[in-house]
Amino acid sequence: MRTVLTFVIGVVFGTGIVLSGMANPAKVINFFDIAGTWDPSLAFVMGGAVITTFLGYRLVLRRPAPVFEAAFDIPSNRKLDMRLIGGAAIFGVGWGIAGFCPGGALPALGTLNSDVITFVAALVAGVLGTRFVLERLAARRHSEEPAT
Repeated sequence: MRTVLTFVIGVVFGTGIVLSGMANPAKVINFFDIAGTWDPSLAFVMGGAVITTFLGYRLVLRRPAPVFEAAFDIPSNRKLDMRLIGGAAIFGVGWGIAGFCPGGALPALGTLNSDVITFVAALVAGVLGTRFVLERLAARRHSEEPAT
């Protein structure tokens, strides 16, 4: 049942992304082109998402637990560290250059457009590369720690 619900939620999300035009990189790039062909519609899509999320969290978190889990898994880390800021900056630059965010690119994969495929391949490579580097750094720090 969990897999079916996950699929349905993904289809609803993807449909919303496509219907709002956010799978079209030109629309996204025009949002960032304030001095040129600025298209403010992305702000309305994001505003609607923020309002929906705000209300959804208020409603859902009134429940004692999620339907398919024992407890809610809410992040406890509220620090703004360099990993978060750097990742957000890289995400924003990539979004502005390519016109895709992961949420828009994954539904657009169905178009088999080579730009989308290239973006998703670069996204996967970036995720795997980052994981590799972070694991190597953690292993190096662990090996340099003095024995107690």
